Amino acid sequence: MSFLRGIIKSRGTDLRISMLFVFILFLAFSIIARLVFLQIINYDDFTAEAGGQRGFSSVVGAERGKIFLTDRFGTTIQLATNGSEYSVYAVPKDIKDKEDFAKKISEFLEVDYDILLKRVSKKDDPYEPVKSIITEEKKIEVEKLGLPGIGFLEKKGRVYPNGTFASHISGFLSNRRQQGVGQYGIEEFYNKNLTGKPGFISGEKDSFGLNTINQDSQSYSAINGDYIFLTIDPNVQFKIEDELKKAVEKWKAESGSVIVMEPSSGKILGMANYPDFNPNKYSSVENISIFPNKSVSSQYEPGSIFKPITMAIGIDTGVITPETEYDDTGYVSISGYTIRNYDGKAYGIKTMTEVLVKSLNTGTVFAVNKISKEDFSNYVKKFGFGEKTGIDLPSEARGNIRNLNTKRDINFATASFGQGIAVTPIQMITAISVIANNGTLYRPFVVNQILRANGSKEYIQKKEVRRVLSENTAKKVQQMLVSVVEDGFDRAKIPGYFVAGKTGTAQIAKNDGRGYSEEMIHSFIGFAPAYNAKFAVLVKLEKPQDVKYASQSLTPVFREIMSFLLNYYEVTPDY
Repeated sequence: MSFLRGIIKSRGTDLRISMLFVFILFLAFSIIARLVFLQIINYDDFTAEAGGQRGFSSVVGAERGKIFLTDRFGTTIQLATNGSEYSVYAVPKDIKDKEDFAKKISEFLEVDYDILLKRVSKKDDPYEPVKSIITEEKKIEVEKLGLPGIGFLEKKGRVYPNGTFASHISGFLSNRRQQGVGQYGIEEFYNKNLTGKPGFISGEKDSFGLNTINQDSQSYSAINGDYIFLTIDPNVQFKIEDELKKAVEKWKAESGSVIVMEPSSGKILGMANYPDFNPNKYSSVENISIFPNKSVSSQYEPGSIFKPITMAIGIDTGVITPETEYDDTGYVSISGYTIRNYDGKAYGIKTMTEVLVKSLNTGTVFAVNKISKEDFSNYVKKFGFGEKTGIDLPSEARGNIRNLNTKRDINFATASFGQGIAVTPIQMITAISVIANNGTLYRPFVVNQILRANGSKEYIQKKEVRRVLSENTAKKVQQMLVSVVEDGFDRAKIPGYFVAGKTGTAQIAKNDGRGYSEEMIHSFIGFAPAYNAKFAVLVKLEKPQDVKYASQSLTPVFREIMSFLLNYYEVTPDY
């Protein structure tokens, strides 16, 4: 019996030992598994977490590049720069005379008095917003009021020191509270150049939690954005903006555009659109349709300012000369359509030069009928119509010359005097500059120089696209356009200079494509000095009121701008 109890006791001891052994084995396995999990499977995650506790890393922002304008004397002004802005807030609990506070601040910052008074009247309130953005200059003025309970929060932002000036050229930087993205104008087209590249720095924290740099630290410096220098002369820009605004307001036009180009290079000296906007306050603009630069993005039927192009094609192909005559009966019938002169009159025997002087639709139809359809289409394309000019501004339109693909006689007839085809202002002035510079098409451009953060400079050179006309043809058309001004538009004459020019009064096509409305687009395009052109100018008004012809609305505007240019650049008179 005692022997049996010994066996049972021995087996119980073995069982407990076995269980203990299994437990120890399980514990060892668990520890090993945990180590494998920590040191192998999740090594990267835990290393990163540990590094985050003892290390630091930071992105170093790059400063956005600035945009500059330079006048002919070398004086440079900033069109876009960087600076501080401030939001304004009130601390109601610190304001004793709340009505006086609300009265003074509402008048000074142009905010609603009743809303502000309601906000600052809250008892023991430590914070109430007053205005989201003011300039540093305005902040200083507010501080001078000496009112208790006013505070400011600084924001780094994009600043346009001249407000609405050249706003369609600059564009603006959106989303100021973050890095921002350039929209419209130079800000958009050269956004990559202006943005630069951010830097980076990393290191370890010391026992007090402070960042320290050691031999294991990593860093690379931010590369600030490029400085962009424009071809735009600020004095020219100011002049054309002023003249354009006066013309739009005088004739109650819906909008207007002016471009000044150097024909010998394609350099843009001025480009204005009205209405304009303040890029510092772009978010407050209700009608965002004013943001695009209509000088490059809007398409319109040019009307009679296209007639010199038709004449140039006819002369260059050898089918007409400036002295070629035709009998003007006042109308032409083509494919069941009747085309008349703008005034409905018949003028009898007239030369091609007189066709331009009198702006006779029937005369350009006569000319285009002498030109093969293939030649006319090819030349229109060679002048740059139907394709982008390549100007360094965003949202450029191509224009529309698809009517010439149909080979219909009526489409070529109407195209000869600028109807049934669509062009952009930049295309039109680039094309007329071909005539002005003796036959060569140049790419228009608005950036003259790029200065990089490392000090290197990139100068933008003029770019010849192709030769369009012979020099002989260009000179003949120059003479024809001088005759237009000398014999047709006294108000475009400038004493001492030969001026070449042409007006255009074009009906606006209806939105449904069925005919034309009674609304008009007025244009004047020209260059001077006519036989050694320094400047080409295009002026355009959309839907002017109480005036019938562009010769009435725009000839004085063109003369005022061209006279300024010749005087400002001290161009030697012709006689």
